[in-house]
Amino acid sequence: MLLAELVVTSHRVAATRSRLAKVAALADALAAAAPDEIEIVTSYLSGSLRQRRTGVGWRSARATVPPASEPSLTVTEVDAVFEALAGLSGSGSQLARKAQLDDLMAQATADEQQWLAGLITGETRQGALDGLMIDAVAKASGMPPADIRRAVMLAGATPPVAHAALTQGADAIAGIGLVVGRPVRPMLAASAKTVAEAMAALPGEVAVEAKLDGIRIQAHRDGEVVRLFTRSLDDITDRLPEVVAAVAALPVRRAILDGEALSLGADGRPMMFQDTASADTSLTPFFFDLLALDDDELLDLPARERSSRLAQLVPQASRVARLVTADVDEAQAFAERTLAAGHEGVVIKALDAPYEAGRRGSSWVKVKPVHTLDLVVLAVEWGSGRRRGTLSNIHLGARDPATGGFVMLGKTFKGMTDQMLAWQTERFTELQTHHDDWTVYVRPEQVVEIAFDSLQRSSRYPGGLALRFARVLRYRDDKSADQADTIDDVRRLA
Repeated sequence: MLLAELVVTSHRVAATRSRLAKVAALADALAAAAPDEIEIVTSYLSGSLRQRRTGVGWRSARATVPPASEPSLTVTEVDAVFEALAGLSGSGSQLARKAQLDDLMAQATADEQQWLAGLITGETRQGALDGLMIDAVAKASGMPPADIRRAVMLAGATPPVAHAALTQGADAIAGIGLVVGRPVRPMLAASAKTVAEAMAALPGEVAVEAKLDGIRIQAHRDGEVVRLFTRSLDDITDRLPEVVAAVAALPVRRAILDGEALSLGADGRPMMFQDTASADTSLTPFFFDLLALDDDELLDLPARERSSRLAQLVPQASRVARLVTADVDEAQAFAERTLAAGHEGVVIKALDAPYEAGRRGSSWVKVKPVHTLDLVVLAVEWGSGRRRGTLSNIHLGARDPATGGFVMLGKTFKGMTDQMLAWQTERFTELQTHHDDWTVYVRPEQVVEIAFDSLQRSSRYPGGLALRFARVLRYRDDKSADQADTIDDVRRLA
């Protein structure tokens, strides 16, 4: 299959708002793929490379060679190049990586070059999220979406399930089960603005649990062997010896546990996320769910039973703080105590719900405070995929009274409506001072209100801080740049 066919499909998906049309376009591409192309096609049309790391950054992803005039690249040829790039290391690897990437880009047309750049950086933004791909696999294979979804949950990834469904059929999908040592996709939480709103969506008694700002860990124990996986299913066993030791000490033969690991200060309070993410920091595990225990699979059991078994296995000091209540005031008081203890919020959970791995369902609802800042747009990048032709990713700066300039705190393309994209494309074109192939630099005049979850230390930005999970709320035409928040405001918040 030619890469150009995937680019066409990607544009078809990006051009429509219809979920059915998106699924149909993806299913057509899957059905046309040869057996050895299915996993590649599934990954690429989900917006990601098969290789977790290639060593190619967002700057290197931009093509620096003239494009080919006609399409010739196949998806397997492209995948082979990225596999080779992922294997490069040591002295001279950067030069070799650039040479191989340039050779690939020289064989790509202009459309293919731009699409590959988006694929490398994770910014294809074509609307083909994994949920759509699961439905497309079901449509292409003629199998029930629920069967495909559960198989993906247990396998931890969509591409191998797509291959099994399209080449081996229902028996192969039915044979994909829970395996200790193979990570499953973690269950995710929906969001609510308040505790009361979350509890209204989950009537009756609920569990209110502390939401820790750590590394999501899935711990697998099989005899003496312990393996740890992140939310993205990366194996981090070697990085967390203290967590391995804690799991190895549990009185159990086989188990799969879900939890968080984080750094604690001398006072027992959680440290900043960067401390948790640091390679030289000791982490403490806190578990909140149990997916398997010895020979029993617990995924389909109600949460109250999984919690009961977890309590019998894991000491209270190693479990996430939890309250079971139907009273909103009690839940709110628990949330306030949790925030005062330095955690980022609470997760409210239905007691009768199974573990819906890989889904952001309604059975878990997270509540955490949202911070906002009025910042100034310093530059903006051209979009790709459905946002191609519009100015999308904005660079955000806080005012620096000491210098009269601005200190960059990060970028975001989240929270933008189509109307907002059209407006900002016109607005920032007017404010343009200069540009390169990717970025338009603007006069620092436009104020934007940004919501974000927290701040983190950053060596990338001169202010030493960066926004986490930033998204646009609105543009503030009622404020001038000299009324924006300052870097001192940001430091006080941090």
